Amino acid sequence: MKRWRTDGFAGRIGAALALVALASGLSAAALAEQPAVISSSFSPAKLERVSDYMRNEVATGKIPGAIVLIEQHGHPVYDEKFGERDVETRQPITDDTIFRLYSMSKPITSVAAMMLVEDGKLRLDDALSKYIPAFAEVKVGVEKRDGGKVTLALQPLQRPITIEDLLRHTSGITYGFYGESAVRKLYANAGLFEGDFDNAQFTARLAKLPLQEPPETLWDYGHSTDILGRVIEVVSGQSLFAFEKQRLLDPLGMGETVFYIEDQAKRARLAQFLPDDRFTSPLAGIRDPMQKRRWQSGGAGMLGTIGDYARFAQMLLNGGTLNGRRYLKPETVALMTSDRIGPQTKIARDDFYFPGADGGFGLGFAVRTMQPSGTRLPIGEYRWDGVAGTFFFIDPKDDLFVICMMQTPSQRGRIQTALKTLIYDVLEP
Repeated sequence: MKRWRTDGFAGRIGAALALVALASGLSAAALAEQPAVISSSFSPAKLERVSDYMRNEVATGKIPGAIVLIEQHGHPVYDEKFGERDVETRQPITDDTIFRLYSMSKPITSVAAMMLVEDGKLRLDDALSKYIPAFAEVKVGVEKRDGGKVTLALQPLQRPITIEDLLRHTSGITYGFYGESAVRKLYANAGLFEGDFDNAQFTARLAKLPLQEPPETLWDYGHSTDILGRVIEVVSGQSLFAFEKQRLLDPLGMGETVFYIEDQAKRARLAQFLPDDRFTSPLAGIRDPMQKRRWQSGGAGMLGTIGDYARFAQMLLNGGTLNGRRYLKPETVALMTSDRIGPQTKIARDDFYFPGADGGFGLGFAVRTMQPSGTRLPIGEYRWDGVAGTFFFIDPKDDLFVICMMQTPSQRGRIQTALKTLIYDVLEP
């Protein structure tokens, strides 16, 4: 796996960033102070506990295989592969195994959008309707109950959806594959994914549906990042993938990160699910990754390798640079990885608040705001994951990141929690 320079960032993030407003349109809200890097390290002997845990997951038939990568101070301290990428062909997991990223696409799309913010072409407080006029007419769906009968009343917005709402999932745009509300049922039955549509057509379909709740009132996980991908297209004049390739993916060396796999010869490199641990129908509209399609889902559509995502993670840990090239300013990375839905915002959380009780949410990332009792999980860590099993987290305080790539929808949450706890148990102060 190709390595990289850290550009000296680890020595710089000990100083708190100034509370600034970027001329390109970022708000002047206080940025999170970056924690000073501490002198922690991993014992190779203790890291064997991570290997033992993952080997047992494979041996007991819970997962087909996985790759776990830990990078600290710009160097790999743990890079191990377990099991098989396809239990039918018995092909082992390798560095070039391709994984369905699902929602780990969202941080990539979010970074791409913030590059346009830095360019001065997009502002966080811009109304979404400035770029997609159909959203000027969107309404909020409010359930009315009369005895056992539920009807849906449509009410006008008190404030428009903003670009920041899309980044932090406070737009009111939801998903249709979880929850039982009347609006979510509309999403599920609206034919959103019919045919070979592109981002413009998908956005037009969504704009005809009501919002689950008014903007800036509730963290609601849904198609917001897909809409953000369309905004990137409108602002840049390019397709989402073309913009990301030009400004982010190709310069970073993320050549395997795509929306579908064109080369049929690469099919054998695609990690597969266990026969009894797979999606029985397409989730969030994502179908066969080998099938060419026009839709480029910025929220869930990407595939990639662990090496590609490691370069992306190291760039973020470096404060926006990799190998001497800057992609984002440190202030922008700090803003994205600070809590943007804290108590002062009065944004509510419900049973579908996936970041968890100890975390807030920034602009594309969950952010740890509290240390769970009895753990060493650090405040300031930021992260996200994908429904097929991949996950990553970045820890500025310890100058490290961790990526786990696997394809296991049913086991992902349990393994993520256990593995993260185990990694910090073997991290020596």
